[in-house]
Amino acid sequence: MGSSEERVVAVIMVGGPTKGTRFRPLSLNVPKPLFPLGGQPMVQHPIVACKSIPNLVQIYLIGFHEEREFALYVSAISNELRVPVRYLKEDKPHGSAGGLYSFRDYIMEDDPSHIVLLNCDVCSSFPLPDMLEAHKRYGGMGTVLVIKVSAESANQFGELVADPVTNELLHYTEKPETFVSDRINCGVYIFTPDIFTAIQGVFTERKDRANLRRMNSFEALQSATKALPVDYVRLDQDILSPLAGKKKLYTYETLDFWEQIKTPGISLKCSSLYLAQYRYTSPHLLASGDGTKTATIIGDVYIHPSAKVHPSAKIGPNVSISANARIGAGVRLISCIILDDVEIKENAVVIHAIVGWKSSIGKWSRVQAEGDYNAKLGITILGEAVAVEDEVVVVNSIVLPNKTLNVSVHEEIIL
Repeated sequence: MGSSEERVVAVIMVGGPTKGTRFRPLSLNVPKPLFPLGGQPMVQHPIVACKSIPNLVQIYLIGFHEEREFALYVSAISNELRVPVRYLKEDKPHGSAGGLYSFRDYIMEDDPSHIVLLNCDVCSSFPLPDMLEAHKRYGGMGTVLVIKVSAESANQFGELVADPVTNELLHYTEKPETFVSDRINCGVYIFTPDIFTAIQGVFTERKDRANLRRMNSFEALQSATKALPVDYVRLDQDILSPLAGKKKLYTYETLDFWEQIKTPGISLKCSSLYLAQYRYTSPHLLASGDGTKTATIIGDVYIHPSAKVHPSAKIGPNVSISANARIGAGVRLISCIILDDVEIKENAVVIHAIVGWKSSIGKWSRVQAEGDYNAKLGITILGEAVAVEDEVVVVNSIVLPNKTLNVSVHEEIIL
């Protein structure tokens, strides 16, 4: 197919409110896909990556958040990037492949030759143009982005085995109990429209099985609790596993960064990865300053244009400061996300923390943690509108919204 005929549609799966539970208390205020990493909404990073794909005609966000939660964002990002972005709400969860299939008429409207499918809760450099070129060379139905991880952590993900010469996907298993491979599925795919035929095949097989069970009443009783709904199809177990080794699926390995954004701790790590990437992709987003007329900036820092930062403050590395935040004299910020409308008063210190919307931190207070991104209390999190009074120390703690702290706390979850 010549490039003049090629059209690419991108689909980003954004999940729904029943998904981001591990992201609380931050997902109590904003849908997880709109939580800022490196100063930009989480979903914006894959959207911007999709913009670099040649012949991209449309981006769809699919999930079961309320449409009103995405309406303003979708309108703004469509205008900013000059690419049509549209949110499609599932009536109920259909699984990663089922959700794609339920909107096949929209996706196929532009007669795409390729469909790029991404999960929103993935932090990556998203090497989509190179991956698309590899996918065309392979000539298969689908290509999966993979990465090498430590053998100890591999079983938390979908492990896969690929042919070292052809890159064909030979074997795929989701979160195996025994070690299979140190190559894992990154949750980024490129498919031809044949993916819809494969998903339809799973539906048909499920219906046939359900009909057989109805004929056998004993088996029907046994399996009624175990059977998945006919229209619930998972991309990994229902599509990748059965089609592995059939010359239909291939892999493309990234040597760059990759994380799955499951918790606030990991989101702070991902924010630092994106800030570092800005050096090469978006240097205009990074702040600079030497402490004369503007604050001293160390390393990678994002400051929203509307934020006010005192020239005597020292900011960085790995800091993002959101809209209308006010950072006072002598404040020290290291490895933190400061959200909208936060006030940090004179000489306060914030290290390895996320400070929620409209919160305030008093003079000479400290909000900090050890910075273990994987531990439950490895970073300190203040929910929305938390007030930390003057000279209070908050260490390795999570504070739910609308609390006032006038005494110091250490390794506590304050409900």
